[in-house]
Amino acid sequence: MNNLENINIVVSLLKSHNIRYVVASPGGTNMALVSALQNDSFFKCFSIVDERSAVYFAIGLHLQTGEPIAMSCTSAQATRNYIPGLTEAYYKQVPLLAITMSKLPRFTYQSYMQAPNQTSLPVDCVKKSYALPIVQSTSDYLESCRVANEAILELTHNGKGPVQLNIPWQDFEIEPVDRHIQKTIKRYSSFNEQDKLQGKKIMIVAGEHRPYDKETQEAINEFCRTHDCMIYVNHLSNLHSEYAVNGNLFLSTNPFDDELKGLLPDILISVGGQTGDYPFYRMFSKTQYQFEHWSISESGNVVDTYDKLTSVYQMEIKDFFLSAISSSSSSRVFLNSWIEKTKGSVYTSDLPLSNTYVAAVLHDKLPSNSTVNFAILNSLRNWNLFPIDASIKCFANVAAFGIDGCTSMLIGESVLSDELHFLITGDLAFFYDLNSLGIRHIKNNVRILIINNNGGVEFKMAGNVEQNKNIDLFIAAANHFKNAKGWAETCGFTYFSASSYEDFNSRYMEFLAKSSRPIVFEIFTTDIDEAVAYKKMIDCNKKKDARHYINAGIRKIKKQLNGK
Repeated sequence: MNNLENINIVVSLLKSHNIRYVVASPGGTNMALVSALQNDSFFKCFSIVDERSAVYFAIGLHLQTGEPIAMSCTSAQATRNYIPGLTEAYYKQVPLLAITMSKLPRFTYQSYMQAPNQTSLPVDCVKKSYALPIVQSTSDYLESCRVANEAILELTHNGKGPVQLNIPWQDFEIEPVDRHIQKTIKRYSSFNEQDKLQGKKIMIVAGEHRPYDKETQEAINEFCRTHDCMIYVNHLSNLHSEYAVNGNLFLSTNPFDDELKGLLPDILISVGGQTGDYPFYRMFSKTQYQFEHWSISESGNVVDTYDKLTSVYQMEIKDFFLSAISSSSSSRVFLNSWIEKTKGSVYTSDLPLSNTYVAAVLHDKLPSNSTVNFAILNSLRNWNLFPIDASIKCFANVAAFGIDGCTSMLIGESVLSDELHFLITGDLAFFYDLNSLGIRHIKNNVRILIINNNGGVEFKMAGNVEQNKNIDLFIAAANHFKNAKGWAETCGFTYFSASSYEDFNSRYMEFLAKSSRPIVFEIFTTDIDEAVAYKKMIDCNKKKDARHYINAGIRKIKKQLNGK
């Protein structure tokens, strides 16, 4: 169960209260709700990509019709972007029902992807905020019906105004209760128990972080040298070491079955912020895999990302690892097992024109000492499959996981540097932050690479063509944008585009080189090619057994015989 009952309740009550106009903004978490609304002829839906605009658009609908208007947005930063318009609606006394979506409550503040607190709106933003329960019983169902009714009635109760109705949602099935996994979490301000580490397989998981200073890097390396330890990293870790393994491609392509249990640690030590690494989370949060999780942070907050937290060390990262260094040397058995499993990756460029293809071509050509920002989520997922030079710094807005502000942040990084600064972004994320191209401090070291797949392939990775057409209606926000050429050139950028291999291959070296003006390079792809390219990259790196090669040989022989 993933709380679909709440969707059914809300849709039914919108109809019974005669709220027929819906302003939908694209997202993954609100897909089920928007799908139900767009497939019901009672509702008149409008697609507005930018939540900041969506609220004002909804105000306009109300001023024209005099009716309450419903709005829908996804989780992460989307709710925050409702705030300016909801504030106007509050003082204008406009009845807007802001139907927001959140991950389940247990993920809030736990470094889980796209899970900031969604019900913390300012007091003069909505009349009241309501949150539906997770429906797992008749009692929950009745509560949900009451709360949803109350939220709708509040729109016009004691004066009109906006109201928030938050629906918790989970992307995968909610598991039944397992009382055997109960644990005790303790907090420490120092580390002096070396015996806890003796003979243990240790994994350091390095989340989002600025490049580490030399002292901290050396402390981590020395810790790894004296323990059976490896470091799991991706580009956002900005941590480079002989003990580091980027396992994203491996975890994306291999089921973590019994054969791979040797790759599980006895102790997982997390440092930094979120990883933004969905394959890692999916594997290491499985309840059947048990290990200790130690969190190292100056705040000392209880952040139980993988539901296995046992110890919180409220310390600086450097101080923890310095105090935990052993006097012996490690045999590197655990590290070598990860290196052995992750080696031999195929970085093919035999792919349709897509974000995956672009990453396959450019990952080893990016200039050293440059900076790369990834506008989540498609860009981060694709580029994490490929290695990048250790001199390159990488960032993304994965703390609160919103698509807004990606270009602005890149520009902010670039103004105090003379090195090249690259942004890998999609059409929705780029146009969301379009005004940033007009910042007057932009230097000629800015490089913006737009993968324009017309509306967000993120929502279509598992779908077919017919499903994609349905998703394009109001979920994925297709057909909103044509190209970035006019505004980019107006703002002083050099602009060029590609819609074929030949176009891309003829221009990418210019994009990677220094120039007298900043550059926008827009690549036009299709949602189908994006999905096919990513799947092909994954498939060609999947673990193959003997049967696969035997069948491949048989097919080859049959093809040769048929050819004769």
